[in-house]
Amino acid sequence: MEGELPGYTPRAGNSHASQDVLPTGSERTISLEDNKGHKWLLLSVKSRAPTPNSLPAFYAGDLISGNVTLDILKSESSKAIVTAGTTLVGQEEQQFLVIEKELWSPAIALPDGSKVSKLEKCRHTWPFEMTLPTETEVLDRKEKRMFPLPPSFTERASPAYINYKLTVVLKRGALRVNQTLTTDFGYVPITRPDLPSPMLQKAYKENIPLVGPEGDPEGWHTLPPTSVAGTLFGTKPVNFDFTLTYARGSAIPLRLTFTGTDEQALDLLSNPHATRILLKRSLATGSDATSEDAGKHTDNFFVEIMGRAVFWPARDFSTTGKRVLEGEVNLKKALKQTVIFPRFAVRYHLEVHAFEVAGFVHTPPVSGPLLTQPVSVTSFHAAGVVMHSFAPPEYVQEENENFNNSVGLLENGNQRFYHHAGSGIA
Repeated sequence: MEGELPGYTPRAGNSHASQDVLPTGSERTISLEDNKGHKWLLLSVKSRAPTPNSLPAFYAGDLISGNVTLDILKSESSKAIVTAGTTLVGQEEQQFLVIEKELWSPAIALPDGSKVSKLEKCRHTWPFEMTLPTETEVLDRKEKRMFPLPPSFTERASPAYINYKLTVVLKRGALRVNQTLTTDFGYVPITRPDLPSPMLQKAYKENIPLVGPEGDPEGWHTLPPTSVAGTLFGTKPVNFDFTLTYARGSAIPLRLTFTGTDEQALDLLSNPHATRILLKRSLATGSDATSEDAGKHTDNFFVEIMGRAVFWPARDFSTTGKRVLEGEVNLKKALKQTVIFPRFAVRYHLEVHAFEVAGFVHTPPVSGPLLTQPVSVTSFHAAGVVMHSFAPPEYVQEENENFNNSVGLLENGNQRFYHHAGSGIA
């Protein structure tokens, strides 16, 4: 194995989204009211969100802008008005970034240029702008390091989350309670896989069959062969090898090659329905989350099945002593991108599991995966390339298929928890 494979991207989203200019989006306004229903403090935020009722959403590099309005019915002796962007991770809400901007105080002029010691009865409006950095310094295992700003992450029953908030604080004088107005917002870093090979790009653009690793070695990553031994029909010893090959920088097309001397065994084991290759997501939340060896048998490590590969017979590639299957893993639209951050890491990997063939028994018995391969999921396609499925219609999986044991179970060490699919920025 030559390290982790290039990134893969769910088929949702616009692969040409600008990082600098917001597309036509919406403006969300929230407010505080007095006991008579008068909206006296309002926060308006422009973002990529499709409707005003949606939470604001931003990509890396977007300008966060809007207005704070104070509509007071009598003079107000506040000390200051501050906007703040804050970010939190985990159930214990550990902050990893705070950006504050003071809009007004007695020492700061109003938008019209005048300075006042207190705000008179009037409708005051302050525009504001802020940009999130692409990196932030965070303490990780007793050492401060720079990390890319992570994406928002929210799922029901999740053991951890990453939350971004925009808050207006009306600071009062002594012995008076500050007033706050807060909205969550979604943040998506821009991550893309490397460009596929020219031949793979041509196949996606022109919707023609993929050229395999024999004709396009630049476009594929071939893992070393894996040997399998077993018994067929209780009496016949069987030995064969399989080799897994991945397309680089695309939506995980696969090739599975079986080699051996027993033609009957090769025919049975190369049945597309006998192969189980799963896409799994691990979520690490402990103090060692950024480590590749994050505690996999602790209460801080969760694994969930996110998809299963489908296979079909490859044309004109099967010969004596060799069978070839083509396949792919469908990356669902709601799939979260890979993220490595202190106390929060989302990783993906492919697992090849024991072959399920009537009359075949692995020797010795197999309890875990035969092969594991890390992959990285990105937030956008490679520039200029839109991925699509090559699976024949009869092999396309239902989008709502539940791959987890029982009803959406989330595995945690030696325990299991109910987990229901949630929503979030992907």
